[in-house]
Amino acid sequence: MAKTCYFVTGTDTGVGKTLVSATLLEAAKARGMRTLAIKPVASGCDMTPDGLRNEDALILQAAMTESLPYEQVNPVALAPAIAPHVAAAEAGRSLSAQRLVGFCRGLQTRPADLMLIEGAGGWRVPLNERETYAAVPRALGTPVILVVALRLGCINHALLTAEAIRADGLTLAGWVANRPAPEVMANEPETLNYLRGHLGAPCLGVLPWLENAAPAVLADALDLTVLFEK
Repeated sequence: MAKTCYFVTGTDTGVGKTLVSATLLEAAKARGMRTLAIKPVASGCDMTPDGLRNEDALILQAAMTESLPYEQVNPVALAPAIAPHVAAAEAGRSLSAQRLVGFCRGLQTRPADLMLIEGAGGWRVPLNERETYAAVPRALGTPVILVVALRLGCINHALLTAEAIRADGLTLAGWVANRPAPEVMANEPETLNYLRGHLGAPCLGVLPWLENAAPAVLADALDLTVLFEK
């Protein structure tokens, strides 16, 4: 069984969830831990000789210590680079929280010290007309790690997301600030100080902007201690 499991979400799409997830996996590996990761549904997949493949899922597959076939890392692969529920409809498929939870629970039975579940987009991304992706970590009872992209508007997005996570009965275990562009946002220190004082969860680190950044290189920027405190 996976000893510790976290759900990784973001304040929006394109905030660096996969980079942060892979960096968390690399940081755990550096501590001698066995790691697993799953991205239950991914849109924007490319057709390859082996079938549909998603760049983010491949990054997770490369960063984890345990060897898994691609289909277990990304069980639902969709070609259109659009919202998952729309991509699924275009592909003639349906998404449900119950199905995604089943994939996650199956992986949780494997031995590991840390397992990460990477969501899609933000906290309220729809899966269908009745459910959002938030239903998955809610059903699993999984604590959440929030990725915050350091750009104008991030304080509002981060506070609203944290509020929604807690309203769904889940714990915000920590958050990671990510610099998504080479230009540092105006008043970054003040923004970080405000988030540290108002998110009500520990900051696990601030990832710098590095072109073609490798998660293993960024791993030293994260402190995982709080994630494994009992």
